[in-house]
Amino acid sequence: MPVVVNPVPGAFAGEAFAVDCRAPLDAEDIAAIHDGMVRHAVLVFGDQSLTDAQQLAFTRQFGELERYETPGHIRKREQERLGGGVADFSNLTRDGALISADDRIWLFKLADRLWHSDSSFRPVPAGYSLLSGRTIPFRGGDTEFADMRAAYDALDGDTKAEIEDLVCEHSLIYSREAIGFFDLTAEEREHFRPVRHPLVRIDPRTRRKSLFLSAHAGAIVGWTVPEARVFLRDLNEHATQPQFVYRHPWRVGDLVMWDNRTTMHRARRFDSKAIRDVRRTTVAGTTE
Repeated sequence: MPVVVNPVPGAFAGEAFAVDCRAPLDAEDIAAIHDGMVRHAVLVFGDQSLTDAQQLAFTRQFGELERYETPGHIRKREQERLGGGVADFSNLTRDGALISADDRIWLFKLADRLWHSDSSFRPVPAGYSLLSGRTIPFRGGDTEFADMRAAYDALDGDTKAEIEDLVCEHSLIYSREAIGFFDLTAEEREHFRPVRHPLVRIDPRTRRKSLFLSAHAGAIVGWTVPEARVFLRDLNEHATQPQFVYRHPWRVGDLVMWDNRTTMHRARRFDSKAIRDVRRTTVAGTTE
């Protein structure tokens, strides 16, 4: 049975049916999922009990995995719980214990609750991200997604003209300092040097424009920092209005796939004494 993608009721996201993410897909199914991503930007695959190896294999069917020499986090290799290619977004230590509320890694990860686009702080931002729900808290921990295409379309003409050629600087330093996390070493600050990206991106598949916003964006080239941050805050408030947002309530076995080129997302608060084990794989982006 071929893959079927239907809209999530009342949302811009889509839900994919007749997919077993543990098995190889044929070319027709891969094309149907790509098409669903173009239309919806977020796809939900329910009831997918995946191992890390199966999640990696599924992800590779949509492009090369994202790989970078410089880190995008502060967790040291000996502290990592998962194997290569799988990013750990749990609240667990390598030994399976809950991370302490004052642990430096936990404090750093709290900025994931700000609206952002994955890897916008890198020279080439991410393409697709795929997040697998392995253990889900009873309450809280949802993920929200905002449609940056619809947000751009809803801007007035003067604002569209003003932002057309603007370039932003993105860095993990900006997003972490926004929540009061200043505890970065000189080496980490060097790793997290700002990179530049246009504020308006054009989807090469559709030629449709979208905003490229993120908590990692903390400056606009040629603007003073205060003016840039106030303006970026205004744009973020516009882009995350309820009519542009899909909130995903996690169920064990959910696999959610989104396009970082056309969406922002954020994790929502949950009881820190409950386990939340979600694991992400990422398809490398392009310079377009």
